[in-house]
Amino acid sequence: MIEFVRNVRLWFVPAEVRRDGETPDYRFSLANERTFLAWLRTALALIGGGFAVDQFLPDLRWGWRVGLALALLAAGVLCSLRAVNHWVRCERAMRRGEDLPVSRFPALLSLVVAVVAVAMVVVVLVGWEG
Repeated sequence: MIEFVRNVRLWFVPAEVRRDGETPDYRFSLANERTFLAWLRTALALIGGGFAVDQFLPDLRWGWRVGLALALLAAGVLCSLRAVNHWVRCERAMRRGEDLPVSRFPALLSLVVAVVAVAMVVVVLVGWEG
């Protein structure tokens, strides 16, 4: 938990990351940044999907619509927070010459998206009013 709090501080002062270890090959830092941007695109897609479910499925029962929309929105928020945290952790690991950090988040995100997808399949098969 203390490490997470330190990382949150580094989100807003990325120049402090440079004080750690040695400068890695710039290609690795750029690859880390591209991964960060890919996670942000995923977060934006999830947030957009949450809004789309809420706005464009008015005939869907309120509980289904809100539940699916909130699940997608929450996944988008978590994904965006995870993106910046992972960027800092990877950058620090590369500078220190350590192994890159591992995370269970991709598996968790995949499960959330799969559950929402199954729920949407049920909605489509049962019907809007179901």
